[in-house]
Amino acid sequence: MTTSKWDASEYLDSPEMMKEYLQIMLEENGVEGFQRALGDIAKAKGMSEIARATKLGRQNLYKALAEGSSPKFDTVKKMVEALGCKIAIV
Repeated sequence: MTTSKWDASEYLDSPEMMKEYLQIMLEENGVEGFQRALGDIAKAKGMSEIARATKLGRQNLYKALAEGSSPKFDTVKKMVEALGCKIAIV
């Protein structure tokens, strides 16, 4: 029997699902989880589409989303807004 690695991006098919996933990953896994969720969503939507919406290069986005990276807040903000979300303090 062959198993494959679970890929969250295959199940992120609506804006509501993406927003909920970001929220849960932030709450349960902190900044690293949030960053991983952004990467999964970018993969689901297509990195080229996110690059166009943020006016950032695809390579810059890949580097910003790489495990262990520390992207600039402005980059994260642009990505969140490209997904139709807002960063808020509640």
